[in-house]
Amino acid sequence: MLTQPTWRAHFPGLGGISDDVSRLLDRKARTVKLDKGSIIFGPGNPAENLLLLVKGTVRVQQLSEAGREIVLYRVHAGESCVLTTACLLAFEDYSAEGIAETDVEAILIPRDDFDELMSISKEFRAFVFEAYSKRITDLFLVIEEIAFKRMDIRVAQKLLELSGEDSTLHLTHQQLAVELGTAREVISRQLKEFERRNWLTLSRGVIELRNPVAIKRLADTA
Repeated sequence: MLTQPTWRAHFPGLGGISDDVSRLLDRKARTVKLDKGSIIFGPGNPAENLLLLVKGTVRVQQLSEAGREIVLYRVHAGESCVLTTACLLAFEDYSAEGIAETDVEAILIPRDDFDELMSISKEFRAFVFEAYSKRITDLFLVIEEIAFKRMDIRVAQKLLELSGEDSTLHLTHQQLAVELGTAREVISRQLKEFERRNWLTLSRGVIELRNPVAIKRLADTA
């Protein structure tokens, strides 16, 4: 497990804090490890700690009134969770769910200590608000995509994003629908069209990209 001075190296924005604030932060922060699939927070839960992710990935998703899930964003190593920050600042409960997509290691800063750090350190405030502002911009992009971007382009972009360097995605149509905030039937129709074009091959729980160049050409249309 990381020592507390070591974990701060993952967050360059904390590099400018004073020695007194550094010591306070090191005393109050605690390290937690969570297994893949762990529910970190859920709708209606109070925000009790600032979450700073050191290792792994956390997926934040929301359920609509119609029962449709959508992935809002992911928190990666070296990032904080914007929803947690918003709930801490506004004294609101969570409205979405955070799930450990991999095994994760995180730093938790309790609410009272978060409030104290925000009040005494302009560098800590700058660190919090810079991360918050960046993620809010990302969320506006998600809203823009859902509202205005063609579904075939969104599917192509998401396939490339999730595949990385691999041509095989172990992903169901429902999981892809959650990523894009739409119905499974919509995703299935679009994937079958891509398959008809020989861009990919579908099997149970697996999507094999056969022509990533063509998929990227569509993804770059936007």
